[in-house]
Amino acid sequence: MLAGIVWWTRQQAAPPQAGGGRNAGPMSIVPETIGKGDIGVSLNALGTVTSLATVTIRSQISGYLMKIDFKEGDEVKKGDLIAEIDSRPYEATLAQAKGQLARDEAQLKGAQVDLTRYQNLAAQNAVPHQTLDTQVALVAQYQGTVEADRASVKSAEVNLQYCHIVSPINGRVGLRQVDLGNYVTPGDTNGLVVITQLEPISVLFTLPEDNLQAVSKRLREGAVLPTAAYDRSGANKLAEGSLQTFDSQIDATTGTIKLRAQFENDKRTLFPNQFVNVRLLLDTHKDATTMSTAGIQRGVPGTFVYLVNADSTVSVRPVKLGVTDGDRVEVLSGLVAGDRIVIDGADKLREGAKVVVRSPADAANPAAAAKGAANGAAKGDGKGDSKDGADPGGGHHKRSEDGQKK
Repeated sequence: MLAGIVWWTRQQAAPPQAGGGRNAGPMSIVPETIGKGDIGVSLNALGTVTSLATVTIRSQISGYLMKIDFKEGDEVKKGDLIAEIDSRPYEATLAQAKGQLARDEAQLKGAQVDLTRYQNLAAQNAVPHQTLDTQVALVAQYQGTVEADRASVKSAEVNLQYCHIVSPINGRVGLRQVDLGNYVTPGDTNGLVVITQLEPISVLFTLPEDNLQAVSKRLREGAVLPTAAYDRSGANKLAEGSLQTFDSQIDATTGTIKLRAQFENDKRTLFPNQFVNVRLLLDTHKDATTMSTAGIQRGVPGTFVYLVNADSTVSVRPVKLGVTDGDRVEVLSGLVAGDRIVIDGADKLREGAKVVVRSPADAANPAAAAKGAANGAAKGDGKGDSKDGADPGGGHHKRSEDGQKK
């Protein structure tokens, strides 16, 4: 009975030992080779798309709106006709001003003829000098009247031109504010329509005042600072442009400085008052050692990575990092080009841990990787089971043979 209890106890303890041995295999990881390349020093900010010119079209004269020569949403050029106002009253005013000018010019001409006659007679002492002086003053008066009449004609011509309202800029026409047939005046608040320039267009954004010196230095050097606008998620690039200038003073309440970047916007991906994420490329570090941000680990050693050794083990390597550009980061010290680091599967790694390298395709398709691992485990378990089965079987035959011998 004692021997049976001992044998049963050993059989219960054996499976856990065998299972623990199978689970103590190497960890599966995805490595990346450290390389050299250019990395940009970028500043990120939040911005708002702002048109370079927004014009509210208003009438400069009073009258009935006789024609609207645009459709809402049309693209118009500078000088294109927008609307027409009843021009008949202003045509009559112009004709009246021209008639008055012709009358006064005739009077001036007659006065100048008399003045010439009086000057000849005064030279012969045939007329008093007082008569000559009076005629000189009369000619000057008529000259002033003619100049005033000419100004009235120009004013009437300008008012007649105002009857034809044209676009002062290139841009997009918004929604119509006044319908055909309404009586419009220069004092209308909403105007006729709003025209907004879309090409080119600008983006206003703010940066902390600490970045002002670096930006100002680059602009003084004559550098063109590329600026990219991204959508609200920050994943899709909408347009590329360049920084134009910055404001003349810092906002004391927020400690930020306002900057303006300009974009060609030929594809019309930017629209006024649109919210965008701005990335300003301040400088570029040439031929820098770079790595993926996915390989960065932080813990007791500080910032470190898991370095893949030639013997399929990993070691902890502290690193010093520089600027970050997207998913790439500059490595200042700790790694050299050609080193391999772990970028996926580093959760349970330790110093000296064994690893098995898998391809990035397996990392992107975990189901296939899991299937392959399961197949490998099944093959290993089958071999182990046949071996384990052989041992008990062999022992049984041995005991039988011993029994027969006995």
